Amino acid sequence: MAHLKFLLLLLNAICLLTMPGVSSASHAAIVIDAESGAVLHELNATHAWYPASLTKLMTVYMTFDAVKSGRLQLSETMTASSHAARQPNSKLGLRTGEHITVKDAVLAIITRSANDASVVLAEHIGGSEENFAALMTEKAHALGMYNSQFMNATGLPHDLQVSTPRDMALLALKTLRNFPEHYHYFSAHSLNFRGSDLHAINKFTANYPGAEGMKTGFTCGSGFNLIGSAQQNGKRLIGVVMGGMTSQERYKLMMQKMDAGFASNYSDPSRTVENMPTGSAGTPPYQLDCGNGASNSYAAANRAPVIASTRHRHVAAAPSRVKHARSATSRVGQHKVAVIKVPTKKTNNKLSYKSASSIKPRQAASLPKHTVIASKNSRTIAKPSVKLTTKPVVTKSKPVLRTAKNN
Repeated sequence: MAHLKFLLLLLNAICLLTMPGVSSASHAAIVIDAESGAVLHELNATHAWYPASLTKLMTVYMTFDAVKSGRLQLSETMTASSHAARQPNSKLGLRTGEHITVKDAVLAIITRSANDASVVLAEHIGGSEENFAALMTEKAHALGMYNSQFMNATGLPHDLQVSTPRDMALLALKTLRNFPEHYHYFSAHSLNFRGSDLHAINKFTANYPGAEGMKTGFTCGSGFNLIGSAQQNGKRLIGVVMGGMTSQERYKLMMQKMDAGFASNYSDPSRTVENMPTGSAGTPPYQLDCGNGASNSYAAANRAPVIASTRHRHVAAAPSRVKHARSATSRVGQHKVAVIKVPTKKTNNKLSYKSASSIKPRQAASLPKHTVIASKNSRTIAKPSVKLTTKPVVTKSKPVLRTAKNN
């Protein structure tokens, strides 16, 4: 009997070690056919990850959507606020009051991953960056990106800003399908700004045969991320790599997966990125040993392999059911006033109300992880699935080393 119990315990341990999970030494990826959406390859594709500057693809999508609906023009001039001017690298170096067109801001995002240009667009379209982030989340869920939530327009570190490779691949596909007239912007190799040519930082676009662009991303929490699209012999693929340990590794992984995808004779179009099961996305790993979060964030405490389960959810409840904050007034239309519910000691962990308009961008980064954001007139309020006891990460205005550089 004792031997049987030992064998059962051993078998259980082996099963746990071999179950799907994500560790700080792994990565997540997906490759899809851009014509049919068929999944050619996936690895941890539905597991939560910090998107870093892949976030900016959503910012660009929102911009193209506003242009297509007539609410915005590419030639329209915008003015940089002090908040936009204070953004950390990567950035153009816009000064408070400086002007930039919508077109140049889009190109600055694609070629240089410019945080200041992203915030200028966000404020111009949404009235404020936090309101724009709420609209981003709403649009993402409408597109079927059910495991994505956005708290800013740049991808700078925020524990509640999460996505998955599957969601990012779907976003890339929707961008291609919904805005084919603007797709050529992603292949730009440079931007002329203040009379100087600024070269693009995306080495995949520059070096891979048939590459058509997309977006890079990096923070210490996410590792090195990349969305890439390429076309060879009439076949177009979209790939997403999240969690590369070095910049070189993300490009190598993407090129290897693209090569395999173009060589594949995949013949099962029924399994697509749109109908992939999403379920619980789990907790995003903190990928690299750098940045403030490496020592004190909730995600850092889960650097060992984690199993995706609702018990360890990082985002309160299911993202598809969370009613995200919506703006009171924006540049492109009227939106509902929102409330943010924050548990406090004074209320014995009951949910207290705060107006979204009263939360400043810097304060938003320091909200507790179990903050619930909801529409004022929503009938049901999604509650967090677990009480988090660790302290939230506070993003500093002047990050050290590589913590804020999210290209």
